[in-house]
Amino acid sequence: MFDLAIFGSLFLTLFVIMDPPGITPIFLALTSGRPAKVQRSMAWQAAAVAFGVIAVFGVAGQQILDYLHVSVPALMIAGGLLLLLIALDLLTGKTDEPQQTKDVNVALVPLGMPLLAGPGAIVSVILAVQHADGAAAQVSVWAAIVAMHAVLWVTMRYSLVIIRLIKDGGVVLVTRLAGMMLSAIAVQQIINGMTQVVRNA
Repeated sequence: MFDLAIFGSLFLTLFVIMDPPGITPIFLALTSGRPAKVQRSMAWQAAAVAFGVIAVFGVAGQQILDYLHVSVPALMIAGGLLLLLIALDLLTGKTDEPQQTKDVNVALVPLGMPLLAGPGAIVSVILAVQHADGAAAQVSVWAAIVAMHAVLWVTMRYSLVIIRLIKDGGVVLVTRLAGMMLSAIAVQQIINGMTQVVRNA
């Protein structure tokens, strides 16, 4: 009732796309200055939101996109623009949002979506579910999805130790670095979406 090859293939694909090591500085930048309890809660919320989005698209992703008449390139470009806005805030040091709203936004956007549950991960899961024939293949696909989100939660949860080591000055440096990384990811995502639009034209 379990296909290790399918599990390993999807897990590695999602690991590369979601990039748990790469999410660490971005998570640290977005959660700095908050109580440890809030940071731990945000790590859980971000992983849970990402899993929820991925699960919904895994079950009915193609139907949702078809119903809304949304193409994958359009999804990529929209996600890239959203990430770019967040990156600009990190680079300029804007922190003028109310604390409660900011907490919710960070867990949902950009961490949960589109940074973790982005177009790449969504498309990969949709294809994996569609190509999984039989109960064993389906179990393997969903096991890989659950395992990947467990890794993401552990990575974000224990990256909080780094904040205590680098102090305030280090947090500022990490924030600017995360903003620069996130802006590059956003621009690349927009380019990939536009490239697919040109190819499909």
